[in-house]
Amino acid sequence: MSMSQPSVLVIANDPELSQTVNLDLTNAGYTVTVASNTDQAKPQFEELQPALVVIDQAHLGEEGLTVSRQLRGHNNPVLIVLFMKEDTLEDRTACLEAGADDYMLLPYQRDRFLELVQLYLQPATTVPEQLQFSDLVLDLSHRCANRNGRKIELTVKEFELLKYLMSHPGEVLTREQILDNVWEDNHGGESNVIEVYIRYLRLKIEQGGYKRLIQTVRGVGYVLRES
Repeated sequence: MSMSQPSVLVIANDPELSQTVNLDLTNAGYTVTVASNTDQAKPQFEELQPALVVIDQAHLGEEGLTVSRQLRGHNNPVLIVLFMKEDTLEDRTACLEAGADDYMLLPYQRDRFLELVQLYLQPATTVPEQLQFSDLVLDLSHRCANRNGRKIELTVKEFELLKYLMSHPGEVLTREQILDNVWEDNHGGESNVIEVYIRYLRLKIEQGGYKRLIQTVRGVGYVLRES
């Protein structure tokens, strides 16, 4: 990678983990800064304006979620990935509510982590592309949505989920299809994660009293249709 590659801020108080992540990202060509606590992280974030922040929530606990919320403040477009120990519905919900785009489960898996970083930090296409359904428009270049002129900011996973639904309008998509296409092999066969993201997508898309577009097909999955 060239020197123009985005920088990454790693916030981790586990020395072994932070050293390993730092080394792997550096060897992959990224410019990495490590903060061993959240107090260090805030001024470093302001100075560096990194494209990606990796937070070791597994060891920082609630403090990790708090700093994620603070860095996400005012719709800051920075990408945030959490390291987590558990993959429960409550953990996923906390991850979303803290403004994180995605999470990785510990123990640390180098190849999967670097694939995730590369996916999120790859240059966006310069060709304007859109998907549209009813009054909802998904901007593929800027990875955000628009409904009747109201811009809707999306996390990476929210964007990928909505993109998949909008690529198959009117088609009932099973939970397994969604897991395979949006989460690939990083879901452990559990479908509860879908309900969490669908709920947050609906809150954003329907804000202001707009009608529901993402419909639940009980016992099967979801479909994008107007009624």
